[in-house]
Amino acid sequence: VARRLSLRKHPECHSMAGGKAIEHLAQTGDRQQHTFRLPLQQYRNCDFSFSGLQNRVNNTIIQKEKEEGIQEGEILSCVKDIAAAVQHAVAVHIIQRTYRAMLFCIKNSILSSRNATLVVSGGVASNQYIRKGLQTLADVNDFAFLCPPPRLCTDNGVMIAWNGIERLRAGLGVLHSTDGIRYEPK
Repeated sequence: VARRLSLRKHPECHSMAGGKAIEHLAQTGDRQQHTFRLPLQQYRNCDFSFSGLQNRVNNTIIQKEKEEGIQEGEILSCVKDIAAAVQHAVAVHIIQRTYRAMLFCIKNSILSSRNATLVVSGGVASNQYIRKGLQTLADVNDFAFLCPPPRLCTDNGVMIAWNGIERLRAGLGVLHSTDGIRYEPK
């Protein structure tokens, strides 16, 4: 969304990563100016998906560009409102699906309702709006909440790669030959 909104060209966001730029602009945006239907509402499971939301946001951006008579790559006058609406929709989607997962785990005795903990990490945990929503979810459901400081909430890909380096160095669970491995697409 940040790329599609050309936030690198926005004077307040030129040096920020996309997620940080969305969060920054959302602070002064009006999320009620745009309402994005949440993904997967018809499915009663714990899955996350943002592709439908991304399509709806892209369509809104295209519509607003036409209304404002600007080309793709120029900054919309309503960019802060779109950022706020997108951030809110993402947060609600994550919170709803996480809540469903929490209930599933308790119902199926995967977690004890006592001493249960919600751990949030990775890039999404650096967003204070989402973090506060998940903190509230944990509090309301008597879950402990663990979340590293934002400076440690970076891209999960980097954390996974580092874990792989450490495991390779220690010789733990690393395959040295892929013979006999069968790969299947979803």
